[in-house]
Amino acid sequence: MRTFLEFEKPVADLQGKVQELRAMGESGDAVAIGEEIQRLESKASQALADIYAKLTPWQKTQVARHPDRPHFVSYAKGLFEDFTPLAGDRKFGDDQAILAGFGRFRGRPVAVMGQEKGHDTETRLRHNFGMARPEGYRKAVRIMELAERFGLPVVSLVDTAGAFPGIDAEERGQAEAIARSTEAALGLGVPNVSVIIGEGGSGGAIAIATANRVLMLEHAIYSVISPEGAASILWRDSTRAQDAATNMKITAQDLLRFGVIDQIIPEPVGGAHRGPEQAIEAVGDAIFVALAAFDGMPEAEIKRQRREKFLAIGRSL
Repeated sequence: MRTFLEFEKPVADLQGKVQELRAMGESGDAVAIGEEIQRLESKASQALADIYAKLTPWQKTQVARHPDRPHFVSYAKGLFEDFTPLAGDRKFGDDQAILAGFGRFRGRPVAVMGQEKGHDTETRLRHNFGMARPEGYRKAVRIMELAERFGLPVVSLVDTAGAFPGIDAEERGQAEAIARSTEAALGLGVPNVSVIIGEGGSGGAIAIATANRVLMLEHAIYSVISPEGAASILWRDSTRAQDAATNMKITAQDLLRFGVIDQIIPEPVGGAHRGPEQAIEAVGDAIFVALAAFDGMPEAEIKRQRREKFLAIGRSL
C-alpha cells in the first residue's frame, strides 16, 4: 500500500476514488466506468506533476525521508554485480549502519560504501536507521585504504540523518572517526564519486561524501544539521522546522548554485519512491559518466581537482 505525504492529499483522494470505482466495476455494481477511471487517473497524474514541480524545502525534506524511497541495498543490488560486503573495522566491531565492500559497476571493479536506513522495524533497528557509530566510519576508512592499494575508484551512496550521537559512540571517538574518514576521502589517489540519495546529514554524511564529484538526487537534501535541530537552536522551537528548512538552503537546487554539489540527478515524477528502478538507473548513468571523466588521469591531478573543488565552494557568490 502506497504511503502518501501530507501535501500529497489531493493525489491520494483522486487515487482513492479510482480504487473505489475499480472495486465497483469488479463487483458488477457499475456500468461503463472505464472512461471515468481514465479521467481520474489522468487528473491524479497531472496533480502529482504540479505538486512536485513546486515543492518547498520542507516538502523536499519529507520526500527525502519517505519510507519507501530506495536505500543503499536497493542501489547495491541494482547497480553493482558481484557485490561482496566487508565487515568490521579491525578495531572494535562491525557497524551495520554503513555497508561497504567491492563489486563491479558496468564492468569496472569499484569500492562501494554507504549508509543503510532499513525498510522495516527489524532492519531499521539492525542498521540503526543509518546513523553510524565510530566503527562504521573506521570501516569506511578501511575500504578506502584497500581501494587505493588496488587502484579502484570509490563510489559512496549517502543517506543518513547524521552520525549516531549516543554516549557509547562518543566514548569510542565519534568525532575523531568522522574526521579520519573525511581525511581519507580527501587524500585518495583514486577518483571517488558520491551520490546523496536521500538525506545528507552533517558530518555523518560528509565523512563519506568528500569526493571528486558530488551528485545529488533531485529531491534529496544535504545540510549541516536537520531542520528540526536548527529550529531548536535558532528559535528554541522544533515546530519551526519548516522555516529552518527554507532558510538553510538544503535542496539540490540551492547546493548546485553554491558549488557544494556538481550535478542534480532527475527523479521520476512523484519522487524516487514512485519509480525506484528509474531512479536507480539514472544514478547509475550519472556515476558512469562521472567516473569516465577520470580515466587515465594521474593521481596528482585527481587529488588536485578534489582539493580545488572544496576550496572553491562559495567563492563565486
